[in-house]
Amino acid sequence: MLQDIEPRVFRNAFQNRPADPQDLFLAFQDDNVLIRQDKDKLWYPSFADFSVSHPQLRQKARFLFTIDELNYYLVEEEGLEAVPGWVYVSNKRFRSKNWRSFIGIIGWQLHSWYNNHKFCSRCRERLQHSEIERLLYCASCGMSVYPTIAPCVIVGVYDKDRLLMTKYANREYRKYALIAGFNEIGESLEQTVCREVWEEVGLRVKNIRYYKSQPWPFSDTLLAGFFAELDGADTIRLDEDELAVGVWLSRKDIPEWHESISLTGEMIEVFRRATVEL
Repeated sequence: MLQDIEPRVFRNAFQNRPADPQDLFLAFQDDNVLIRQDKDKLWYPSFADFSVSHPQLRQKARFLFTIDELNYYLVEEEGLEAVPGWVYVSNKRFRSKNWRSFIGIIGWQLHSWYNNHKFCSRCRERLQHSEIERLLYCASCGMSVYPTIAPCVIVGVYDKDRLLMTKYANREYRKYALIAGFNEIGESLEQTVCREVWEEVGLRVKNIRYYKSQPWPFSDTLLAGFFAELDGADTIRLDEDELAVGVWLSRKDIPEWHESISLTGEMIEVFRRATVEL
């Protein structure tokens, strides 16, 4: 999946340390990231690459995380694309199973969090950056803000050798998917599974079994995957505001899943291959 970057090691512990010339940085314009002009790979810039054109860049950088022994920083600076050899490209390039894609989307997630939380929601004063942890705080009223992570369930509803497959309504994504939904206040994840399945397809489930989790930085979510057995009638009643398609497919009819970055894709594939114990 997206986060599986072994043998490289991701360390997200916060460090209050200045950037060195060999450290790399991420720079964003909306949903675009700065990379070296290359058709095949995501090559992120080092501070040494911009030491002549932007000599103060290291002093403005904010530490993000470490991959192996290399530190990555976030910078907000105009005119970086004017340096020959560098260009902004869409963060859709991050939707691939590649350790550089993982770096980019985690950096974009933190960039978005910083960008969306500049002022205190309680007293409207400007938020400050903590020097001891990844935290924004208000010096006026004491409000603290940590990075946004929303829990969400992915549900593989099955009936013997059949899996419930869905397609979203009114979304650009057109491939098959599984039931999915956000955890609500006061719910356990298992209760979210039951509610989302009922709301989206009108089915009851039992024997809920946890499968695996995945961070999904594209939407600030932490996905929790479950398989759940059909309980009762198999008649599908679609919530057409959410779903365009809901069908039961036997293992032999489930399309092979070639995309390996998502929890949804992995769950569909392990069911298709009957490699998960249910």
